[in-house]
Amino acid sequence: MMKDRYKETIDGLTDKELLFHLFATQILLLAISIILSWFLFDRFAELKNIFTWPDFQILTVGVVAGAAVVLADVVMMKFLPSSYYDDGGLNERIFQGRTIPQIAIIAAVVAFSEELLFRGIIQTTFGLIISSIIFAIVHYRYLFNWFLFLNIVLLSFLIGFIYMQTNNLLVTITMHFVIDFLLGLIIKSRTGSANGGANGE
Repeated sequence: MMKDRYKETIDGLTDKELLFHLFATQILLLAISIILSWFLFDRFAELKNIFTWPDFQILTVGVVAGAAVVLADVVMMKFLPSSYYDDGGLNERIFQGRTIPQIAIIAAVVAFSEELLFRGIIQTTFGLIISSIIFAIVHYRYLFNWFLFLNIVLLSFLIGFIYMQTNNLLVTITMHFVIDFLLGLIIKSRTGSANGGANGE
């Protein structure tokens, strides 16, 4: 099965190789954003206008919405089978054993590069539906799990809707960061506890 081959590929990567692929992917997304913005925006000022600072919505919408998504996820994890959240082990490999600053850096890089491309460039130009579909497809590892794929599609539409309402990419970057950062902390805590229990037995 493709899912099994994907998991074998992830398991076969060293920690350094995994981080290299992660950051290389984000650099690629940033490069695509720069190239597309060159063709799709008439002036640099148009791209600059999607960022608004200061904006109180960064806190009241971005942080609150991000925390609410994570809270909903944590609640569902309590009641749903663990197989529903099986992504092939990639998220655990990325976040387990990281320091809190490292988790923050990973979350910040991913949030900025993905929001700039999918919301800032693609959604601004082609609309919510196209950007959300592309966002979901790019997270192809979730295609192996119907529940996670449904989650990522709904999350993409939610983030896109918030961007439509606030007209500020900093709001969705913050929301995306909060989601990834908090989930990273949860994975770090969960895997750390599991390792601690295993070492103690």
